[in-house]
Amino acid sequence: MARTAYGRFAPSPSGDLHLGNLRTGLLAWLFARSTGRGFLMRVEDLDRVKKGAAERQLADLAAIGLDWDPPVVWQSQRLALYDAAIESLTAAGRTYECFCTRREIQLAATAPHGPMGAYPGTCRDLTERAKQQRRDEGRPAALRLRAEVTEFTVTDRLFGEYRGAVDDLVLRRGDGTPAYNLAAVVDDADQGIDQVVRGDDLLPSTPRQAYLATLLDLPVPEYAHVPLVLNTAGQRLAKRDGAVTLRDRMALGESAQQVLGVLAASLGYTGATTPSALLEQFRPEHLPREPWTLDPNGLLQPSSYP
Repeated sequence: MARTAYGRFAPSPSGDLHLGNLRTGLLAWLFARSTGRGFLMRVEDLDRVKKGAAERQLADLAAIGLDWDPPVVWQSQRLALYDAAIESLTAAGRTYECFCTRREIQLAATAPHGPMGAYPGTCRDLTERAKQQRRDEGRPAALRLRAEVTEFTVTDRLFGEYRGAVDDLVLRRGDGTPAYNLAAVVDDADQGIDQVVRGDDLLPSTPRQAYLATLLDLPVPEYAHVPLVLNTAGQRLAKRDGAVTLRDRMALGESAQQVLGVLAASLGYTGATTPSALLEQFRPEHLPREPWTLDPNGLLQPSSYP
């Protein structure tokens, strides 16, 4: 029996989702459901976690009408999978210890012939004596990928072919935590996720992830990087921009259904009051390619939305 293919949404529980996050979650759901895929929810809780945020995020997604296939997966419960992937890469000679501090990396020059901003490979060829000296100094060691390419090409549903930089990305941080790029690649493959829809600010990191997947003999998913939501200053929307979360809007007397209508309208669809109704109209090729600018002070026009 063929394994079900899935799309997914994977928020980090660092706080409540704002309308830009909800819009991306809605798009991930629409892409998956419109192509007959299942839809999974993954909580990426390896980094900064705010107590209760994950539960509120899931509740907000459900409130605007999204559903997903159980169970919800938490990355913090999947550490053995990440360790196994790192062990595989290490056994193949594809990793090395890095003792650089963040400041040292920022001050260092880009690697010769490498992409702008790439890790310069300071620790790539350290002798055992040099490594031991850094350990004796109490420096924690991150683990980096020994990349063999500086660029890699991916295909995106909205951007077409995209060739981007690859460097010696971190696989495990100095505190022992698996890095985002590794965890996302391992999780997507393990969960049968073959479609990744997310904000276009993440497109530059995608060639790294795709390259890492090939090294692990994992399938590279189909990508669709969708436009972000910006504030009136042209910056990426953030919770400090005012009443931009679902709870904020509901406190102002708006319903979750109304907020969904606003999100649908920002995508060029009017009259849809549920995700299922929006799904009937959804055509990826008609999606806006420019970011949506959101002014929370004039968000809803009562005559235009239910």
